[in-house]
Amino acid sequence: MKPLNIGMIGYGFMGKAHTNAYKQANNFFDCEYKPVLKALCARNRDKAEGFAKNWGYESIETDWRALLKRDDIDAVDICTPNNLHKEIAIEAAKAGKMILCEKPLAMNTAEGEEMCEAVEAAGVPNMVWYNYRRVPAVSLAKQLIDEGRLGKIFHYRANFLQDWTINADVPVGGAATWRLDAEAAGSGVTGDLLAHCIDTALWLNGGIKDVTAMTETFVKERTHADTGEKIPVTIDDACSFLCHFNNGSLGLFESTRYARGHKALYTLEINGEKASLRWDLHDLHRLEYFDHADDSIVRGWRSIHVSDGDQPYMGNWWVPGLQIGYEHSFIHQVADFLKSLESDAPFSPNFRDALETQKVCDAVLASAKQRVWKDV
Repeated sequence: MKPLNIGMIGYGFMGKAHTNAYKQANNFFDCEYKPVLKALCARNRDKAEGFAKNWGYESIETDWRALLKRDDIDAVDICTPNNLHKEIAIEAAKAGKMILCEKPLAMNTAEGEEMCEAVEAAGVPNMVWYNYRRVPAVSLAKQLIDEGRLGKIFHYRANFLQDWTINADVPVGGAATWRLDAEAAGSGVTGDLLAHCIDTALWLNGGIKDVTAMTETFVKERTHADTGEKIPVTIDDACSFLCHFNNGSLGLFESTRYARGHKALYTLEINGEKASLRWDLHDLHRLEYFDHADDSIVRGWRSIHVSDGDQPYMGNWWVPGLQIGYEHSFIHQVADFLKSLESDAPFSPNFRDALETQKVCDAVLASAKQRVWKDV
């Protein structure tokens, strides 16, 4: 196998998910390329050394610029807060590195466009970690839609609900809660959670034409994790929006971190003229499916246990009936990226695909602020 030397920048929750995928992909998928954990980059040397030792990285760096200068790094994984994505990606492209970037792509559409231009000018392979596309049940939904089984689509609805910021004592900023800091995150649930819902929707149902949205920030001030000072909270704690898709269907999206009892509830449902389907992250190996062509005496929702070898990705795993989990979506994304390198085929979602999600997010935030419909 051909080595693909990985340099990862960041070591948080996503750093673990990505690293596990690099370590597992070749065990289950037949790929010409094999990821090699060459270097881990983080500002804190002690934490970087601890992560590298635990996960098997060969070396560490404390400056991402030094990482990009290394000749033994083929691909850079940007696993940092959102405000660092643009600069790192552009410099990585100039250095001729492949780039695997966490979502959302950037702080806004303008930044995202600069990033797209940089990777396209450099001609470097690139991708964005919208991993829910690679959940087998969601991939099966895509297959059914593309086969025309749902017919004309009328409705798409999705939500992503959490409850971890209800406590007003949760701080803003710092290493753990940067997602509540607009300077680091750009937005709140729109870029963090709804971006996943939007990417999946664009993949399954096509482009979004326009949106009308509302947002709310329930806790107006929080203590900054680093300074201890009370500062205004400027991210969106909750967001809901309606939209028109280019195919004529209507969309309804909701996300919040104030839904008591929900830690990570992501659901989607699509209603077509012939059939409907729905999916729930809490039961991620199942796809619910309703087909109106069934005889009326047995017509109803069926629960498809996506675990058989002829269903997406599952032929690479266990025997039928044994499910897989959240971490496998990242393994699938790595395996598909490695396969794209073999054929020199463009990978999706790449930077340009993720820019479309960024455009929707920006339109949503602008609509909520101006209280008008906004074109995407």
